[in-house]
Amino acid sequence: MNLPRGREPPALMKRILALLLLAAPLAAQEVDPVFERVQKSTFQYFWEGAEPTSGLARERIHCDNVYPDNDQDTVTTGGSGFGLMALLSGIERGYISREEAVERFERIAGYLEKADRFHGAWPHWIHGPSGKVKPFGKKDDGGDLVETSFLAQGMLCVRQYFRDGSPREKALANRFDALWRDIDFDWFRNGQNVLYWHWSPNYAWQMNFPVHGYNECMIMYVLAASSPTHPVSPEVYHQGWAENGKIRDPHPALGIPLQLHHQGDAVNGGPLFWAHYSWLGLDPRGLSDKYADYQQETHNQAQINYAWCVKNPKKFKGYGPDNWGLTASYSVKGYAAHAPSERDDLGVISPTAALSSFPYLPREASAAMHHWGEKIYGPYGPYDAFSEQDDWYPQRYLAIDQGPIVVMMENYRSGLLWRLFMSCPEVQDGLRKLGFTRRLSALKDGIQSPQP
Repeated sequence: MNLPRGREPPALMKRILALLLLAAPLAAQEVDPVFERVQKSTFQYFWEGAEPTSGLARERIHCDNVYPDNDQDTVTTGGSGFGLMALLSGIERGYISREEAVERFERIAGYLEKADRFHGAWPHWIHGPSGKVKPFGKKDDGGDLVETSFLAQGMLCVRQYFRDGSPREKALANRFDALWRDIDFDWFRNGQNVLYWHWSPNYAWQMNFPVHGYNECMIMYVLAASSPTHPVSPEVYHQGWAENGKIRDPHPALGIPLQLHHQGDAVNGGPLFWAHYSWLGLDPRGLSDKYADYQQETHNQAQINYAWCVKNPKKFKGYGPDNWGLTASYSVKGYAAHAPSERDDLGVISPTAALSSFPYLPREASAAMHHWGEKIYGPYGPYDAFSEQDDWYPQRYLAIDQGPIVVMMENYRSGLLWRLFMSCPEVQDGLRKLGFTRRLSALKDGIQSPQP
């Protein structure tokens, strides 16, 4: 609509102003009290709810105190990486003091220094009281490079946050730096130009899981290229992760373009955590390589997820513009990677999917946040998942779902974790080595957070 200057209808102008306000970074607005409550309560999962010996994140917290597998003391490596980033957010928000955080981080560093490691990589799960590996499966009893990479993402943010602080804080930063340097990414090549997910001292490479993209594991390849001590060559990224270019697969999904092949033949994009886990620290704004524009890919994957729930082709009860979000979480039967497809949409909404998408879809995320009522929210933020279709509302949490909520809400609010991670000189070197470029004008394009 083209109208002469000064002749715009008042209603139209109000609409334009409203849209501009909604798209603005939260930091530039008065903070929504519901937003504040959700971020703060979810943060407490990693503060009050931490495993007491390590200070790290419990794999799960069940408010009903029912743990069928007797795993209430299990530490999650990847979820703990998200938790480290959440604690930094807590300092910035005034939820905890800087001194309290330093004390907690010192305990964590000491624990990680002594806990079981395998060629520098921690296992998927750790028995909290002892620091010994807790097998994730029969042959999964050694190093897990993906989970370790999620942890390293957080450790680097902690290092950057405290590196110029007091002598005590600098010493803390150096401890996390040493742990990061000990990770032998090159070992996990298994002599090939691809990274393997697992290695076991008892079963060697029998898990046989070479990691190809696109999925949640991109951060592992970026960190592997960035390692100052055990780096991998660019060929590992291009031949392994990108499968010699096969990763590029431009196609529409619900009329919204995707550029990449999402693993598992997920033509509408995979579960939404693929747009979160690697991107808690790695900043997608303006970031591209020869395969994709990652600002577009992350934003569009979230948009497709939302559009599917609004369209609701399987006619599940409750789905709509203010009740959406499909990702991996608890499910009515066990655990499932919910995604926008006939096969993988099971009528289960996972609040982390929408809330962790605040940087991508702030209006849509806010609508869901305000819609959910007391059945959804508990002492550590929104419960992990629910289904109106099945009248299923478990009062249970998973660390890997709570962490991205805090971190991505903070990135929307201030860009803190993006700024810290991207300030790592070795990360910048690794990105350049892999052929990434960054468009600095990205702020105005799609993801609505301040440019670091």
